[in-house]
Amino acid sequence: MSCPRNMRNMPLRDDNCRMEWSELATESRILPRAFYNREAVTVARELLGKILVHGKAAGMIVETEAYLGGDDLAAHSARGITNRTRVIFGPPGHAYVYFIYGMHECLNLVAEPRGKPGCVLIRAAEPLAGIDLMRRRRPKARSFEKLASGPGNLTRAFAITRAQNGADVTRGSLVVRKWAREPQFEIQVTPRIGIRHCADWPLRFVMTGNGAVSG
Repeated sequence: MSCPRNMRNMPLRDDNCRMEWSELATESRILPRAFYNREAVTVARELLGKILVHGKAAGMIVETEAYLGGDDLAAHSARGITNRTRVIFGPPGHAYVYFIYGMHECLNLVAEPRGKPGCVLIRAAEPLAGIDLMRRRRPKARSFEKLASGPGNLTRAFAITRAQNGADVTRGSLVVRKWAREPQFEIQVTPRIGIRHCADWPLRFVMTGNGAVSG
């Protein structure tokens, strides 16, 4: 599928115009790098309601967590620059994908200016497109809303693996899009889930009342 006429003059290449869901492509656009070049907490809040896309799967982000540098001992970047964390200290707008518990891969989006660590864990999304694909990838999901609920389930539903670690999410097959008319919703703020350090910090952001939320 070629890009819709009203999107052909956009400055960023939009590979997703070739997808099956033309309406979603015409009603949204890819977030620019400037969106991510801000404090991780701000990016985490404002990612709610945006559209995560990988290949032919798409979903509205409904749950995020911010991870900071410095004193945030729950953040991988607290250990400094390593081969694993180098992407977090790089330019914003890239994917940081890691393996945990020997079974789950987790998607984070790098925030903050280059050299300052900060990222956002994408915990859950409400499926919008490629739903049959998601069901095949997550056959044990209890319901439609739970296909991409929880960070490990989300990466399975979207087929996101460590092969996407370091990917530029402002272009290509893994991107985040913004609705032309953004949805209205309330945001609930809570402590992050499943961590031991800094466990009381209010850095989890949830779209209130959405059934795809994991917690």
